Amino acid sequence: MITAGGVTSGIDFGLSVVADISGEAVAHAVQLGIEYDPNPPFASGHPDRASDAVKAAVAPRYEQARTEFRETLSRQGCNGGGSDPTDAPRPR
Repeated sequence: MITAGGVTSGIDFGLSVVADISGEAVAHAVQLGIEYDPNPPFASGHPDRASDAVKAAVAPRYEQARTEFRETLSRQGCNGGGSDPTDAPRPR
């Protein structure tokens, strides 16, 4: 099974698969053919690069989403494999 999420990551992943199957020269040709030249307008795509102000602005939304997710898991009898149902879920 091969998966990827998001448009840019999907293209990146697809180019990696092409390189694995057909070689880097073919992947380079595909990249040029689709004129894929990403250049994000901001350097805030990862917490390590985002400013403290940006992280502070989004933190409440993420915390709310995490809380709702944990509550849903708890209602469904899932506790993430730990003894505390508020623990983050763990893959099985």
